[in-house]
Amino acid sequence: MTDYPSNITRDQFELIRVDLETFRKRTCPRRVDLFDVFNAVLYELRTGAQWRQLPHDFPKWQTVDT
Repeated sequence: MTDYPSNITRDQFELIRVDLETFRKRTCPRRVDLFDVFNAVLYELRTGAQWRQLPHDFPKWQTVDT
């Protein structure tokens, strides 16, 4: 993945990973890396771009938006 200014490091993500995983619905196994999804959300918050304009190296916008 490209290193965007809004990205956090894996070490920083590990501090919040457990909390984020507890909010997950227990329906099916995760298909994308939660780290990538979280960085995509941070990108959206920082840039103000629309969900459909996420760069292609993030997960699909439908995955990030839900």
